[in-house]
Amino acid sequence: MNHDFIRGREELEAGEKQRLASYAQLSQESQGRVHDEPPPEWRTHYQRDRDRVIHSRAFRRLEYKTQVFLNGTGDHLRTRLTHTVEVAGIARNMARALRLNEDLCETIALAHDLGHAPFGHKGEETLNQLMEAHGGFEHNLQSLRIVESLERKYPDFPGLNLTWETREGLAKHHVFVEGLTASQRVQLKRPSLEAQVANLADEVAYYNHDLDDGMESGLLDEQLLAQSVGVWALAAEKVDQRFGKLDSEARRFYIIRCLIDDMVKDVVLTTATTIEALNLTHVSQVRQTDRSLVTYSQMQAKLNLELRQYLYQNLYYHPDVHEPNQQAVSLLVPLFEHFMTHPEQMGSQFGQYEREDGKARAVCNYIAGMTDRFVVAESQRLGLI
Repeated sequence: MNHDFIRGREELEAGEKQRLASYAQLSQESQGRVHDEPPPEWRTHYQRDRDRVIHSRAFRRLEYKTQVFLNGTGDHLRTRLTHTVEVAGIARNMARALRLNEDLCETIALAHDLGHAPFGHKGEETLNQLMEAHGGFEHNLQSLRIVESLERKYPDFPGLNLTWETREGLAKHHVFVEGLTASQRVQLKRPSLEAQVANLADEVAYYNHDLDDGMESGLLDEQLLAQSVGVWALAAEKVDQRFGKLDSEARRFYIIRCLIDDMVKDVVLTTATTIEALNLTHVSQVRQTDRSLVTYSQMQAKLNLELRQYLYQNLYYHPDVHEPNQQAVSLLVPLFEHFMTHPEQMGSQFGQYEREDGKARAVCNYIAGMTDRFVVAESQRLGLI
């Protein structure tokens, strides 16, 4: 039977070529995967990547990993998973406006925190210290380890076997040259615009949603924000002019919405101006640029720096946030030391991981993959607390 109405991969790829900008990353121009596979029938290569990320165990574990407040602190406070979904939404919107590849952008956004340690950035700092003599720990590189090796779902290869472009986006602060020729390596200075958009979408999301969570928890006060943070005062003034008096909750939600909209609009317009000035015609030119092309305007960057400093001073290091995180992180040190001494208690697959990566890295990978609550449960089970 002939199903002519079904859209296959070739038609989707042709649609990309027609719809997207000349400087976008087309899926049919992908550098491919480490392990050869038959191409997907009804998806593009990046759509397949996205689905593999969503169906990974590492993605599901994000539900029980800390964003700012310890997991389980409040039903409406963000977890690492809800943050990830919000980043993906913002990234898609910016990619669509700039006529970039939304599927690639979304995939990078959904995978960007797969390697995050339990207990947020404090957990990452602790694992980095514990691994100082063994190459350190950085969550972006850990995300790469997960998709390249640690997820074991497929019989033909380790990891998720994602495309080169998705893995390039996960490297984030590192130039990703794996699998490229010598001449390609020399020319590579920056990742695709899709990767740059996903990176900045992460920033837009955590600025605003950490603000929202800080106010939800009662640790941040709107009046003090209006006095100290210019970007909040500007958005609050817009909301007051448009709606007049609103109840406090609706007003807060709408101010946050305006902040996100303003930041996204600023990034899109600033980036579009930069692209036009450089007269970009292909993604290869993007990768040869000396600086990031997806940026805020100078004014917005200045306002965001003020907001960032305020959040550090009044939220991230607030005793109600900092002290519980420190207590939780203190569990990671004895847990790491215990498994270094008793690696056989990590399960039957440890021997294979130790042969591949060495004992310290295998222990680190195991702990980094834990959820907050599993760290507590294992510490109790082993008599460490």
